[in-house]
Amino acid sequence: MKYILSFTLLLFYAITLQAQKLDGSWKLTHKNGKTVHDTEYIRIYQDGYFTFGGKKTADNSFTDAGGGPYTIEGDQYTEIPDFYTAAPEKTGKKQQYFIAATKQQIVLKQAGGHTETWTRISEEKDQLTGNWVITGRADPEGKMNEMTPGDRRTIKILSGGRFQWVAFNSATKKFHGTGGGTYTAEDGKYTEHITFFSRDKDRVGASLGFHYDVRDGKWYHRGKSSAGKPISEIWSGYKDAYQAKK
Repeated sequence: MKYILSFTLLLFYAITLQAQKLDGSWKLTHKNGKTVHDTEYIRIYQDGYFTFGGKKTADNSFTDAGGGPYTIEGDQYTEIPDFYTAAPEKTGKKQQYFIAATKQQIVLKQAGGHTETWTRISEEKDQLTGNWVITGRADPEGKMNEMTPGDRRTIKILSGGRFQWVAFNSATKKFHGTGGGTYTAEDGKYTEHITFFSRDKDRVGASLGFHYDVRDGKWYHRGKSSAGKPISEIWSGYKDAYQAKK
């Protein structure tokens, strides 16, 4: 009864949601009214796009991930997953929920399905806050090769002090990998602190430092990968890259 009342009160305030921004980072705290203990799910919203990634808290092993564009109309929240590891068949198909939210909490309820409560971690912003897609990568000789984003893409979303990268193909529904965690970006130095990694849970806890520069709306990224190999990349704003393609 207490949980139903809580959702009802949140629904009452949903009319103000359009004036609020979901942008930032969120943590799953309750599912179907029960506290989430054994897994950690972090969701990031930015620029009309969302991603989430999960891990088991006992051993840091990856559970699942998803993401794509979303819209809100009144109390109707709609996601269209670009990738969804737990149910690939949902890729490209509308997933609709009732949404109720305050500045610090989101409740998503699917008709005939489950209810999730997400609590805000942070809405902090910095120079790298955004939804990005890779559009350039240097080869071993150092020559930068441009990449045209298509169905096969690698994205990286940063907001609320959290980041998540994902490699996937939205047409074939093939998922290639993801990872994420916390980050800092200041005075040209970008540092990632890994909290989950689909390919190797032993990388959790590692920190990686890079140099960054933002010029003409593009993020120039230099350093070494988690495997210790030098990298030099260009990331473009997700919407800008796909609009330029049209």
